[in-house]
Amino acid sequence: QVQLVESGGGLVQPGGSLRLSCAASGLTFSRYTMSWYRQGPGKEREMVAGISSFGGNTNYADSVNGRFTISRDNAKNTVYLQMNSLKPEDTAVYYCYAKRTQQSRKWDYWGQGTQVTVSS
Repeated sequence: QVQLVESGGGLVQPGGSLRLSCAASGLTFSRYTMSWYRQGPGKEREMVAGISSFGGNTNYADSVNGRFTISRDNAKNTVYLQMNSLKPEDTAVYYCYAKRTQQSRKWDYWGQGTQVTVSS
């Protein structure tokens, strides 16, 4: 079955950096657009960054643009989120999301999430 497994979360001080990874299995990774979402305490889940199936296009939420970078390695079935200049408001559970559409059909999957806490 399809699995998305996030790793790399943790506690970091404001201004610090973390790199999240999401390893995918059970799907043809290069056919999927990949995204990172997050859900902070008492907040709705929001899209943070997305990347097209071969990495040619990326998009970011305004709140992280210029600080976060999404990338992927299709040979390793892995998507990454490099997070720099972290702020307390970046504290959230970060989720990996895979989506593929073909005509009227859609396949999508979520990871279990990894906690990121930005605090001094």
